[in-house]
Amino acid sequence: MSNLPSWLNRRNAAIAAIATLGASVLAALLLLAYLFLIVRPRLPELDAVIDYKPKIPLRVYTADKVLIGEFGEEHRDFVPVAQMPDMMKKAVLAIEDTRFYEHGGVDWLRVPGSVKANLSGSFRQGGSTISMQVARNFYLTREKVISRKLNEVMLAYKIEDALTKDQILELYMNQIYLGQRTFGFGAAAQTYFDKPLKDLSVAEIAMLAGLPKNPARHNPITNFKRATLRQQVVLRRLLDVGYITEAQYRKARAEKLRISSKGQDFATHAEYVAELARQAAVAEYQEAAYTRGIVVRTTILSADQEAAYQAVRRNVIAYDQRHGYRGPEAFVALPDDEAEREEEIDRALSAQITSDGLVAAVVLSASPRAVRAEMADGTEVTITGDGLKLATAALSAKAKESLRIRPGAVIRVTRAGKKGWAITQVPKVAAAFASIDPATGAYRAMVGGFDYNVQKLNHVTQAWRQPGSAIKPFVYAAAVEKGYGPATLIDDVPLELPGGANGEPWRPQNDDFVFDGPISMRISLAKSKNVPSVRILRAITVPYAHEFLGRFGLDRSKHPANLTMALGTGAVTPAQMASAYAVFANGGYRVQPWLIASIEDADGKVLRAAQRPAQPDDSARVLDPRNAFIMDSMLHEVARTGTGAAAVQRIGRPDIAGKTGTTSDAFDGWFGGYGGGIVAVAWMGYDEPKSLGGREFGSTLALPIWIDYMRSALAGRPIVERPVPEGVVQVNDDWMLEEYANDPAVRTIDIDPAALEGVEPAEPVEGAEPAPLEAPPSPYVN
Repeated sequence: MSNLPSWLNRRNAAIAAIATLGASVLAALLLLAYLFLIVRPRLPELDAVIDYKPKIPLRVYTADKVLIGEFGEEHRDFVPVAQMPDMMKKAVLAIEDTRFYEHGGVDWLRVPGSVKANLSGSFRQGGSTISMQVARNFYLTREKVISRKLNEVMLAYKIEDALTKDQILELYMNQIYLGQRTFGFGAAAQTYFDKPLKDLSVAEIAMLAGLPKNPARHNPITNFKRATLRQQVVLRRLLDVGYITEAQYRKARAEKLRISSKGQDFATHAEYVAELARQAAVAEYQEAAYTRGIVVRTTILSADQEAAYQAVRRNVIAYDQRHGYRGPEAFVALPDDEAEREEEIDRALSAQITSDGLVAAVVLSASPRAVRAEMADGTEVTITGDGLKLATAALSAKAKESLRIRPGAVIRVTRAGKKGWAITQVPKVAAAFASIDPATGAYRAMVGGFDYNVQKLNHVTQAWRQPGSAIKPFVYAAAVEKGYGPATLIDDVPLELPGGANGEPWRPQNDDFVFDGPISMRISLAKSKNVPSVRILRAITVPYAHEFLGRFGLDRSKHPANLTMALGTGAVTPAQMASAYAVFANGGYRVQPWLIASIEDADGKVLRAAQRPAQPDDSARVLDPRNAFIMDSMLHEVARTGTGAAAVQRIGRPDIAGKTGTTSDAFDGWFGGYGGGIVAVAWMGYDEPKSLGGREFGSTLALPIWIDYMRSALAGRPIVERPVPEGVVQVNDDWMLEEYANDPAVRTIDIDPAALEGVEPAEPVEGAEPAPLEAPPSPYVN
């Protein structure tokens, strides 16, 4: 105890209090001087918040408004504050800044609690208002030091002076980072719940409102447990401040939330389409395309696109598995230590390309009866029974080391329905598929390859490949233009011409090495006969036919000006072939395939729109409608009784027409055709051309893709019937141009007239239907 008199103690205490007060006042004055003389003049201008332009990514949609692509660093949907759901605003204010509409930028009532919490120096609690958070998000770092906090305070006041409270809240709710590359609550609703913000429940809103404090820790996709705990805090706060009732609180707490499993994936697989749309937008708007909220609307139909994607994947995998297992993708040594082993597995699997449904896994144990493997997420699967069928040889003890499945092997597994899992592999073969509207040329589906992650090359528009027999309809159309018809007889016997290799004669062969003697042009196309096709080309002359190809949009410089042209030794793209077959489908008009319907800004204003007629006009006509009708009847024959007979059989419609194509040594497989108002082309081949197999043809490679797609795309579409155009008559039970009906010169090609002595030409019968042709005794392949 002090020995000083009590009055002296009281005086000393008063002096100390006055000194402390004076020091506090002086410190406050110095702080104010620092804030207004040093900090305030250095504050940035508020252009970024006053004239706020959110970085909204480029988005690509189908014609039926399904999102298929998004490009930009930030996933964001700007929602004006007037359209923000009231409960969303209340939840944010309740948990982040309850007195937002009452304070002037800094909530001084919260400051003492914040100071007390931060006396340790760790700055774990900032007491930041929404205005202060806007200041930090736009202008400052998140570094927790006093100087940054002072700048934040002064910026908050400056922002409050410049903007209304609603404007500040709008900035905050659209700019705040909420995890998963997502900014703003509008985008977060789509990312986490796959629905618009306006459709969220109270429970879902509370989970989103809990994200700003720590979007990584409270991310419901990666940490649902912690996200739920934070959601409960938000719900309790909503109840405490009176924004929800007790009944709403109990209901929200009990609600089982369904977090979107697809995150920012897209419901429709259209990666090649989205990339073409991205290129178009960037070509027009450069880097600004990624931040201005540009919207590209394509002509693609989502159901057609998904059908095409699934058809390509299903049939490419089927082809790949017909040709055997190639072995594991890699091998890794598995350490004995569990932690080291998991690290090695993670490293091995992270290096593998992601392919839809074909999951990379590291083998933990293997025998002919069972394979146990671990996937990237730590899940272990056991493959048994039929799931081992593809890799039977690789599970043998006698298998080559490069082929053998053993512990440490990196393999692919896939879901095998209710049967569990199966060993599979990522195909090496490439494929392409495109469908268009024959009247307008608008793309309805486009699949540029088996998997965009595996191969970025868009084979629809960029792959130049030999068309093989798929070129024959255009040569036959040139013959029809010259007066020949489906009933014209060609001698299908061996042909020997000069110009072969090493000075030898050129001897074209039919694919089945069978010669049928005199054969009609209709049957020749249906059976895809090579030798008769060469004879036809020789009869109409190469220059005429070569010029004729250009009518269909084929690049004549890519096709040889010699007789091999009839066998498809030139080069085309699947997009070109779709356009070319459309000429037969639409009655003789050339249409150019197109993809981009419109480009819009973030406000929905159309910046550029495609002006395309619903029907082609006379300026687009490239083929006599009578020729198109006759060729249509011949292409129907191919799909009904010829090399494409599976098309009509499996689709079950009479309006299917098309042509298979197989190149020499089966390097390429094609099918191009149409029906029900859709033109589609399928192709399969290796990027580095090599044989697809001695028993593979267009009918086994491309036609199954085409059929799978068309069965889906034509569902519900009416049958297309084509009337007989004026000027087409029947001669010898088949169609012919009227002006050539009595011309014997077009009745045969390369047939000795003596063989036809005594045969009187039939009289033309106008408007008669051609007699049905008998189906071939066995299926044809080509």
